[in-house]
Amino acid sequence: MVVYPPIEARVWGELACFTRPEMKVERVSYEVMTPSAARGLLESVFWKPEFQWRIRAIRVLRPIRFFSVLRNEVNNVAVISTARKWEREGGGYLAEEDRAQRHTLALRDVAYVIAADIVVRPGVDEDAAKYRDQFRRRAERGQWFSMPYLGCREFAAHVALADGSERPLDVSRPLGRMLFDLDYAASVTGRTLPRFFDAELTHGVLNVPNALYEGLYEGRE
Repeated sequence: MVVYPPIEARVWGELACFTRPEMKVERVSYEVMTPSAARGLLESVFWKPEFQWRIRAIRVLRPIRFFSVLRNEVNNVAVISTARKWEREGGGYLAEEDRAQRHTLALRDVAYVIAADIVVRPGVDEDAAKYRDQFRRRAERGQWFSMPYLGCREFAAHVALADGSERPLDVSRPLGRMLFDLDYAASVTGRTLPRFFDAELTHGVLNVPNALYEGLYEGRE
């Protein structure tokens, strides 16, 4: 099996929020993009069921800066069956009666380089080089399947291939317990289980231990 160097993608945007899961009401961002957010962003550009994205490292290119914002949000999620019932029997929804103000502590003016591998699933005969080339072409053309975003859907991201000139910040600090990803294989109830790891920023680089991926996506189609 040929071992390829990681694909490196540069992502940046004006705003970002990688919400800490222990915050139940107010959104508070991690200081750095999480591996699961990085995987989701790459999947928005290119994904096929024949392979998995595995994040190796996230390099921080710009200073970590927070800002706070108070936003109006609604408490309930839209349900199609309820809307159809209103259509048949009458009724409706008034956002003013379901509105709540929530505080968000987010990041501003962010930029990262994501280093990731494409790992072909067992039983697939194609070489990873095929999918690596397809991702590169899409990134060069600015193509994506869904809008790439930085943690929250309203925080759009720009994506390009890294050109090798990017240099991470010379910042080192512990980041505490960080969400790695959701485990589909370990759950017996059908619900996903979160996996965490002790994250640390070393000279501007968040390295992701490869051992965290053991058995992670076995239940994911």
